[in-house]
Amino acid sequence: QAQLVESGGGFVQPGGSLRLACAASGFTFGYYATGWFRQAPGKGREGISCITTDGNTRDADSVKGRFAISRDKDKNMVYLQMNSLKPAETAVYYCATDLGPQLLGANCLTTNYTTWGQGTLVTVSS
Repeated sequence: QAQLVESGGGFVQPGGSLRLACAASGFTFGYYATGWFRQAPGKGREGISCITTDGNTRDADSVKGRFAISRDKDKNMVYLQMNSLKPAETAVYYCATDLGPQLLGANCLTTNYTTWGQGTLVTVSS
């Protein structure tokens, strides 16, 4: 059974950093596109960073230069390094993987992901 579990959320001051982790069970991350998403109160879910099977990454404009997704194939983990966090980025952060057919050249920020974690709350406040 494919499952994802996020960790690393918490309370951080504006300008601070956090690294989120996503652990997979029942499948191997490296064979599928994986993305990080967030949902702030009263807002829709936003794709922020993703990585494809060939290792290419894509970031939303709002986080370029500040966030970085990475994958550790040996540990079957995906991470999201978040720097210079802003209060507006307070949200529940989710990792997701598309276990369906991988479409070459697809934008992984707009992929219809099949499998989602339960999320981890990030609170950015002074």
